[in-house]
Amino acid sequence: RQDVLVLTPWLAPIVWEGTFSRDILNAQYLQKNLVTGVVTFAVEKYWFFIEGFMTSANKYFLAGHHVNFYLFTDNPEMISHLQMAPENHLFVIPLQNDSRWQDISTSRLDIISSYIQSQFQYEVDYLYSVDINVQLLAHVGVEIIDALVATISSWQVTPQHENKAYETHPEPQAAIPEGQGDFHYTASFYGGSVSEVYRLTRACFAGVMEDREKGLGARWHEESHLNKYLLHHKPTRLLSPEYYWDTEL
Repeated sequence: RQDVLVLTPWLAPIVWEGTFSRDILNAQYLQKNLVTGVVTFAVEKYWFFIEGFMTSANKYFLAGHHVNFYLFTDNPEMISHLQMAPENHLFVIPLQNDSRWQDISTSRLDIISSYIQSQFQYEVDYLYSVDINVQLLAHVGVEIIDALVATISSWQVTPQHENKAYETHPEPQAAIPEGQGDFHYTASFYGGSVSEVYRLTRACFAGVMEDREKGLGARWHEESHLNKYLLHHKPTRLLSPEYYWDTEL
């Protein structure tokens, strides 16, 4: 494709539809006998999105490959029986609710890293965090697999948001000085190898807690800290906004 940027300045590929052969990638992936995990959270009213997300992800997310879905929820009793593909497994993990949605956002980082340490590292090779209010409309395949993967936010290509994406106030740990950002990444879809995701979530959670001790808070919460981390730890693969388009823009 000549109409889009397909390579970052640090030579990481940017994945757009039409820039890869899924058949070739599928064959390579199958030879490695890998398992990929997906972490998602359905807390409070977000249980409403469970069926839509799981139905579409079961159909389109790494179809034909082994995927473990880890669903954290404070309403496990609300989950009806979901029919999964033979190669997919759904694990429902009860979660105690926090009082504010910001706390859920913050706790998510700590929960992911804690479960990586205690469980996920023994069960999956790659791990992706995906928001529950996502509905997949087309195949998301093994072209997303790499050591550290970030998705370019649709804000990046939306003019009215281009000056609001980064945390610019200098006090929070997530602050990015003007002109130093690479891309703006969404916290709604990121992942990579289990070890890289562990390092990312631990670092971002530490930044959030350091801010909290000082009575500070980044404007976009965990997303601001994700962007600060990825500024200094460059993703090895970027997914285009096609992979997560915010329909509320």
